[in-house]
Amino acid sequence: MDNLSDTLKKLKITAVDRTDDSLEGCLDCLLQALTQNNMETSEKIQGSGILQVFASLLIPQSSCTAKVANVIAEIAKNEFMRIPCVDAGLISPLVQLLNSKDQEVLLQTGRALGNICYDSHEGRSAVDQAGGAQIVVDHLRSLCSKTDPASEKLLTVFCGMLMNYSNEKNDSLQAQLINMGVIPTLVKLLGIHCQNAALTEMCLVAFGNLAELESSKEQFASTNIAEELVKLFKKQIEHDKREMVFEVLAPLAENDAIKLQLVESGLVECLLEIVQQKVDSDKEEDIAELKTASDLMVLLLLGDESMQKLFEGGKGNVFQRVLSWIPSNNHQLQLAGALAIANFARNDGNCIHMVDNGIVEKLMDLLDRHVEDGNVTVQHAALSALRNLAIPVVNKAKMLSAGVTEAVLKFLKSEMPPVQFKLLGTLRMLIDAQAEAAEQLGKNVKLVERLVEWCEAKDHAGVMGESNRLLSALIRHSKSKDVIKTIVQSGGIKHLVTMATSEHVIMQNEALVALALIAALELGTAEKDLESAQLVQILHRLLADERSAPEIKYNSMVLICALMGSESLHKEVQDLAFLDVVSKLRSHENKSVAQQASLTEQRLAVES
Repeated sequence: MDNLSDTLKKLKITAVDRTDDSLEGCLDCLLQALTQNNMETSEKIQGSGILQVFASLLIPQSSCTAKVANVIAEIAKNEFMRIPCVDAGLISPLVQLLNSKDQEVLLQTGRALGNICYDSHEGRSAVDQAGGAQIVVDHLRSLCSKTDPASEKLLTVFCGMLMNYSNEKNDSLQAQLINMGVIPTLVKLLGIHCQNAALTEMCLVAFGNLAELESSKEQFASTNIAEELVKLFKKQIEHDKREMVFEVLAPLAENDAIKLQLVESGLVECLLEIVQQKVDSDKEEDIAELKTASDLMVLLLLGDESMQKLFEGGKGNVFQRVLSWIPSNNHQLQLAGALAIANFARNDGNCIHMVDNGIVEKLMDLLDRHVEDGNVTVQHAALSALRNLAIPVVNKAKMLSAGVTEAVLKFLKSEMPPVQFKLLGTLRMLIDAQAEAAEQLGKNVKLVERLVEWCEAKDHAGVMGESNRLLSALIRHSKSKDVIKTIVQSGGIKHLVTMATSEHVIMQNEALVALALIAALELGTAEKDLESAQLVQILHRLLADERSAPEIKYNSMVLICALMGSESLHKEVQDLAFLDVVSKLRSHENKSVAQQASLTEQRLAVES
């Protein structure tokens, strides 16, 4: 180390004289010291103030330039040296050297800049300000097709630099690289140099950094990235290498165009093979890979075109394989199978085909296995699939007679909001226009009491909204006095009145229609609850509010007329001067609203 101190002193003097021979000797000595103990040597270099001297040595015409850049590359391997390199003004001269024609200078300069950018926001910002990224992208473009060892070495270094440069929390540098058109270049590089493991890995990491950005997806979609990644994926045997490809595939597969390209490039077959290989393994990395592969499979099914391509009219090999996951004993596969079915069930044709081919029974068996202390994610996924399958009208009666409501009601005691939410949605879909089923459910006191309880779940807006909607649906589809009595006795009326003030027009409307049925069929039973929930005042507000949708105004007036049969509510209507508000609506631009306003006005005038 004493020798090192002498070298540093000598270097300062030599740097001024610019005698290349003695300069070279000093630099060799430094490089040797860095090889023996990089950290300690770097600390000495920092303490000696020699970094500023390096800036003056980074000149294109000197024979020592490559060695100076090499020293900088070595010291920048230490995190504590990166900001001092920036502060010493080394970035600008290093970026200038990227224009050199000397292979060794380019190599060492690329290494130095790459190491300074590693995990250093300051380093990346300085390279950005000096315009380094564009020069490196241009180099990659011109070297891309060359496969000689020297060019590959340079490509690896430049690719590594971009990998470190793009690994920034702030998106602006990644966006800048995308605008420079780096993506098509890197994809081309990956195709030509797929035998070069180091280069391939750096490309993958750079892709991973860029793929998170929405703006990158369109560029990726215009290349053959899907084909290249699938080709690369098929060649990987080691878990870690496959994991690297997965990390790029997942963000890219969020784009629908790329989903389809991946499906057409044969990714699904690779994923199914992994699932088959790993399904019985209890090794941690195999379990992780099974999860990644099956999750990615589900993601590919989120695209309409890719999903339909894999469904193949319900005859497709992929669809059949996914079906076989549902009865499996592996929770991850059960989950992926149910989610995949939910994704296949996104159009009526697929839903009808699946219900006709016994999928409902498979999903009910799966739910049955998870009733007691079951897996919440599997419950949620299976209920999602059933909800989607229940959307086509022709499926409802088939699913009801298969016993889906009974299977779903077993989860009524669940305390998990995601399960509660899907359970409610499934029941609501099933009873749509199914009077008998709606009546049967609406007279189920346990269900109605649970709905009323969930209508107060303020922490879970989704559950609260769905509970209100199901309460309303039970009345609207059953039109049954018994159902209304059950809901009144369970304390549900106030929630339907509150629902009429929802910010969602569809929910307001459903509430008003249900309340009109209550007023028409069981006004005496519900009278007190309607009064204490201040329904009349709310209706006055809805009619007076210019922002209320036409259908809300229309149904509010229908409801006002229906409330006239109650003495106490009638009195409230009179006290609030409804006539003024209603008469204004006679000239409403919506014909139905105007007509209903005339009828309501006559009714109010007669009754006053």
